[in-house]
Amino acid sequence: MSTIENISLHLVGNSGAAEGVVLAQGALSLSDSVRELLTDYFLSPFSSEELFELYHDSGIEFNVVYGAASRIFDNPETLHEQSVNLAKHLYEQSSHPKIKGGEFYTVYFRDCLVDGDTVDAVGLFKSENKDTFLRVLHEGGNFNLESEQGINIKKLDKGCLIFNKERENGYVVAVVDNTNRGIEAQYWMDDFLHVRQRKDGYANTQNAMAMAKNFVTKALPEQFEVSKADQIDLLNRSLEFFKENDTFEMEEFANEVIEQPEVIESFRQYKRSFEEENDVVIDDSFDISDYAFRRQQRSYKRVIRLDRKIQIIIDGNRDHVEQGEDERGKYYKVYYQEEE
Repeated sequence: MSTIENISLHLVGNSGAAEGVVLAQGALSLSDSVRELLTDYFLSPFSSEELFELYHDSGIEFNVVYGAASRIFDNPETLHEQSVNLAKHLYEQSSHPKIKGGEFYTVYFRDCLVDGDTVDAVGLFKSENKDTFLRVLHEGGNFNLESEQGINIKKLDKGCLIFNKERENGYVVAVVDNTNRGIEAQYWMDDFLHVRQRKDGYANTQNAMAMAKNFVTKALPEQFEVSKADQIDLLNRSLEFFKENDTFEMEEFANEVIEQPEVIESFRQYKRSFEEENDVVIDDSFDISDYAFRRQQRSYKRVIRLDRKIQIIIDGNRDHVEQGEDERGKYYKVYYQEEE
C-alpha cells in the first residue's frame, strides 16, 4: 500500500499579477489521520491507464521537473530543498491571468504500483479552487453556524505522479488535471511538467481509433461519394474490430473494415498525414488497450440528423437501413423484427 514518507507545502501565486510565492521553512509534520486523508486525496484520482513521460526538446537534462525528481530519488532527504525549486519553477510558468494561485505540494511516496512494478514516486499537486463548508457549533444547549473556505479533499485540481521508473527520455508519469481547459491545461502539462504521452498500447489504441474516426467522417466524404449511413456502418465496423480483437494489425483492419482497394490506399495516405499533423506515430501492430477503447468509443457519434428534430441512431447492421428518394423527398427505410 502506498504511503507518504515526506511532504512539503508552499503557496504559489500568479506571477503575472505579482502575487509571489510563500515558501515554508521546512517539511510538514503529519498526524496519522491527516496522512491517511492526504494519501486518499492525492492518489484516488489516478484511475486512468494513460501514462506520460518527462521530456525536453533540447535534452531531458533541461527539464526542471526531471532534474528535481532525479535528485529526490537519489536522496529523499532533499525533498524540501527541491520542492522550493519546483515552487519557483511553477510560479514562473503561472503568468497567464486565468491561472489561479494555490497550495503546491511536493510528496514522496513509498510503494506505488505502475506497469506491474512497485516503485517509489514523487507527487506534485496543486489545489486552486476552494469550497465553502459549514461548521456547526454547540455550546450550552445552543447551536451556531459558521462558514469557512477550505479544500475539498474529494476534488484534486492538478496532480502528477513521477514514478522511479526511468525510460530512455524521462520518468514514467501519471497526470491529473480536473481544470483541463485551454491555458490552464497548457501551463501545467506543457510549461511546468513538460510531458508527452508515452508510446504504449494505450496511446496506440487512442490514436488509431481517432485516426480511423477522422478518416471516415472527414477525409472519406471529400474523396468518395458516401452516405451518412455508410459512414456510420464503417464506424460500427471499426468499433467492432477494436472490441473483438486483442491485437491490432493495420493491414488486417484495412482489409476487414474498409475492404475496397481504392479506399484502403486513401486510408494509408491519411494515416501518414494524421501522424504528421498530430505529431504521433501509430504502430502497424500493437496490443489493444481495453481502457483506451472504452474511453475513445464515446467519441464515435453514430447518429444521422435529418432536418431539425429527426435523428436516426445506427448501432447495428447497416443492411437493415435503406436510403432512397421519391416524389415526397429523400427517405430512410428501416427494417426490424421486434419493437421495444
